Amino acid sequence: MRVLGIESSCDETAAAIVEDGISVIASEVASQVDIHARYGGVVPEVASRQHLLSMAPVVAKCLDGASMKLAEIDAVAVTCGPGLAGSLLVGVNFAKALAMALDKPLIGINHLEGHIYANWLTGSVPEFPALALIVSGGHTDLMLMTGHGDYRLVGRTRDDAAGEAFDKAARLLNLGYPGGPAVEKAAGLGRPTLRLPRNIIRGSFDFSFSGLKTALYRLAETAQIDSPNDAAASFQEAVVGILVKRTVAAAEELGVRQILVAGGVAANSRLRQKFLADSPLPVLIPPLRLCTDNAAFIASCGCFHLAKGERSGLDLDIYPSLPLTSFSPN
Repeated sequence: MRVLGIESSCDETAAAIVEDGISVIASEVASQVDIHARYGGVVPEVASRQHLLSMAPVVAKCLDGASMKLAEIDAVAVTCGPGLAGSLLVGVNFAKALAMALDKPLIGINHLEGHIYANWLTGSVPEFPALALIVSGGHTDLMLMTGHGDYRLVGRTRDDAAGEAFDKAARLLNLGYPGGPAVEKAAGLGRPTLRLPRNIIRGSFDFSFSGLKTALYRLAETAQIDSPNDAAASFQEAVVGILVKRTVAAAEELGVRQILVAGGVAANSRLRQKFLADSPLPVLIPPLRLCTDNAAFIASCGCFHLAKGERSGLDLDIYPSLPLTSFSPN
């Protein structure tokens, strides 16, 4: 089964072709980072207009890379939420038009679930039950996964997502945009010399990063930060420490076989190192190119839904605030 995946939930326009859910034949991503950098963040209207310009060329380039024609694909998978409404509309409408014109199955994919399925593109097959940490700019969730499509939310952030915390720290320290890579780069030049809080919410596996962010703000406001690099290293170490400690504790209590790490923050090298060093359980982390938004994991996820006989109608809508546990593509 060869599935064409389409992703446009935020500011990357992406297309990929994946075979049987595990092999990437071709993958293309058109980033808008340089466009939004001047604003210090993603501007939704600008993003959606750029998707309109990029979608057809990206799909065509993906097909060329796979040496395939549209008629040779078996289905179309597309992100239908969560994400920016205007951006999602471009991808979903493009995918619906393709599916209708080609008379191929259409499958709507939850973007968060897609991130998890990047782990099926690593060359290893994850084992159930598994605990998935989805950590990105908008989400920090712990999902117990007992099978394909079977999820239970066991922990989440009560305030800022980890990626959002990195973005805010980068702005406080004037490190640039995007925040996550900027903090990681500065941290590599510094040492974690600042004492910052690591909030633990007792009786749950939830996360909280607002206190950490506030502590950094107060240090900056009172001119107690001598080195932005040391501050970045200290902040990164605190965020990574919280993520790893809570995830490992949840995995051990739930008795899972593996930990799956997914989302843009999974590209952080310190997070990857600490998981592999501190977890007594096997940890799967996708390669860097599959951590940030792309269409390969959307196509992979689509393969597994299609294998279960699930399909979406041509009335597929967008769901900008879509939670993972409530969505069915049927």
